[in-house]
Amino acid sequence: MWLLAASVLLAALRAGSAQLSLYGTSVVEKNDCNKTVVLPCYVTDLKQNNENVMSVTWKRQGVTIFFYHGGNKKFNIDPSFSSARFLSKAELIKGVASLVIDSVQATVGNYSCKVTESNSEGEIKMELKNGSGSWFLLMERVGIVSLMCLLVILCVAQLCVIGLKYEIESQRLVYMIVALVIFAVVAGVGAALFIPDGYTVRNQAGLGLIVIPALILVPLQYFMFGIVFDSLLRATLALIGLKLLGFIIAVVGFALCVSACPPLHVSVLIAGLAIMAFASLCSLVYVFFMGSRMKDHPRPGKAVEEPLNDAKGVMLE
Repeated sequence: MWLLAASVLLAALRAGSAQLSLYGTSVVEKNDCNKTVVLPCYVTDLKQNNENVMSVTWKRQGVTIFFYHGGNKKFNIDPSFSSARFLSKAELIKGVASLVIDSVQATVGNYSCKVTESNSEGEIKMELKNGSGSWFLLMERVGIVSLMCLLVILCVAQLCVIGLKYEIESQRLVYMIVALVIFAVVAGVGAALFIPDGYTVRNQAGLGLIVIPALILVPLQYFMFGIVFDSLLRATLALIGLKLLGFIIAVVGFALCVSACPPLHVSVLIAGLAIMAFASLCSLVYVFFMGSRMKDHPRPGKAVEEPLNDAKGVMLE
């Protein structure tokens, strides 16, 4: 008799604590491109579809980080996971108990989702891991920074060649050196911000500090040619135009990349910087050889100015 009563009581308890069927993903990966992380949790067999008799508990490493009680509509959220929220609270009654956390707070580890409906409950577990995605690949970052360094080196080399072959007004020389130093320092700071992994405002600002200040190199090239040639030749204008074209392409590439992760059309950005570097190299070669040819000959315009100066001297005598 006692055995029969115990069996009936046990059966009643089992019936009152039926299991809910939950499903999700055993492994969730996040990477640098994720602003948020979604931890999936779905219930397939809700009976009442009534939020008032439901509760949801999310845990990390066995510690509760998020709890919601549908009866009193209250949340209890760990401050370390203050961004945690339902993927869609309105669809909780349909079995959607997925959690959304900002990527910076979504630390890797083992998570669990437990959903209760009256006396029924179910639980699933999953692992959050770091994925391999990043904003720019390592080789792309190295290529961009290397091209920036090459631009600085080529401009310095060109300025040195001009300084050795021609007389430069001290004030003009100071202006050009200051402009080049400003670009080098700003681009260097940008490289330091851009190189580390991540898709943050810091990385975006770093890339901008590499690309945008490169505009300084276009007027700088104009002034350097102006020292060598009294009037700019077609070749020099073409080289200045080529450098300006490269800058425009680089800015377009920057705009395409900075708004997307992974970056869109990173090749456009690299191509723009490469064109600027190529124009700088051609300018250096042109100045070097034209300077060598003019070393023993007056610059264009000098041949006309010097006879006029001599004639004025004779007349004064």
